Amino acid sequence: MGNVASLKTVTSHEADEWQLRVDLAAAFRLAAHYNWHEAVANHLSLAVSRDGKTFLMNPRWRHFSRIKASELLLLDSTDSETMNRPDAPDLTAWCLHGRLHAALPQARCIIHLHPTYGTVLASLTDPEILPIDQNTARFYNRIAFDMDYGGMANTTEEGDRIAALMGNKQIMMMGNHGILVCASTVAEAFDLTYYLERACSNLVLAYQTGRKLHVMTAAVAERTAQEWEADREQFLAHFEEMKRILDSQDPSYAD
Repeated sequence: MGNVASLKTVTSHEADEWQLRVDLAAAFRLAAHYNWHEAVANHLSLAVSRDGKTFLMNPRWRHFSRIKASELLLLDSTDSETMNRPDAPDLTAWCLHGRLHAALPQARCIIHLHPTYGTVLASLTDPEILPIDQNTARFYNRIAFDMDYGGMANTTEEGDRIAALMGNKQIMMMGNHGILVCASTVAEAFDLTYYLERACSNLVLAYQTGRKLHVMTAAVAERTAQEWEADREQFLAHFEEMKRILDSQDPSYAD
């Protein structure tokens, strides 16, 4: 009986990991769909182990629009030999995502991108997302800021620095760099990224008018942010709907 139970556990684990692969592959395709990608750079990762230290990530220099579930790398953040292997990931991806997964077990899904509006806002002296509408208010007092960019994130020390700055926040505006999103699931990370870029777009366009911004009061902004946090079913539905669209257009992401 012990052997049978063991086989069932392995089968269940493999099925769970495969679904995680499919979800992460979908997120890559959707990032390309929304033009959040940048050439063959940027990275998404997803923890598959209970402690968060074993994770999936995109292969080195693979375009987001071509990524498939079966091709995602399975990595261990505690494995010091990772970068010595022929299928090693991109160095900056390993130094950033590897250290984040090692230090932040709650950050199951990590999305690092250089989307247009998020990067524009992160390039300002003050990258705060002011609450001028519902989308921007979602992130009120909920963002970590890194204003000490020192070049490519190609050392584990840099990854550790970013992890310490992120703490228990889900969003980081990376000054002179881009954005970082951490969440417990791919669905939530995708939804946060979608609305973060929408929020940054709204604020940048409002700045471009040259008119005075109508900023919410702190009380209204906080209440709106809490209302966003209470509506968790919507972001789950959002991701599922987008996967259905992918399925109808190009289901190869799930191969």
